[in-house]
Amino acid sequence: MTGRLQVEIYFDYACPFVNAAAKWIHELNRQLGDDWIDFHWRFFPLEQVNAPADTQETVWDLPPENRSQARNSMHAALAAMRQGQEPFERFNLALLALKHDQGQDHGKRGTLDEAAISADLDLDRFHTDLEDRSLLTRIRDDYLHGRNVHGVFGTPTFVFPGGESAYIQVLPPPPAADAIPFWQEFASNVQNRPYLREIKRTKRPQ
Repeated sequence: MTGRLQVEIYFDYACPFVNAAAKWIHELNRQLGDDWIDFHWRFFPLEQVNAPADTQETVWDLPPENRSQARNSMHAALAAMRQGQEPFERFNLALLALKHDQGQDHGKRGTLDEAAISADLDLDRFHTDLEDRSLLTRIRDDYLHGRNVHGVFGTPTFVFPGGESAYIQVLPPPPAADAIPFWQEFASNVQNRPYLREIKRTKRPQ
């Protein structure tokens, strides 16, 4: 439906704020239905952000034998995307929950399989697509576009249709009763108040 608001979210499975945002978005979509907001998940590996300046190999170009939680988890997400938007969204929530609610290694094959089973993916197709390294170019493209076009530096970063964008930390996710009001205020501030640069809570001495 062309009237849906198109919003991009740059994310990394390692980030606890992404986990909270994903739960918030899931509740938001549950309440609003399918006709209001279309969220597009974009890959932004924090391993690449935090790599030493003299590192030559990028996350997406690492050989298969080189372990990378970001590459492995994002490759699995791309495999899930090949099965459709709803299967991907189920996989996305499942893998984030395994990582942040259960403390599992989000780059480990067993964890990825567990998320795929929980999301009711076609496992044979999922495993085949995990062998397709051509999918990794999407990680590169998303990362470079996020940095070079939108100035993304952390996750989650939301990008609105006019190019307005903002990095946000939400933890825990908003309660269900506040999912929509909080979204409306957040979206309005990001899109309509370019002079709003940062709000950061203080930490009171213990």
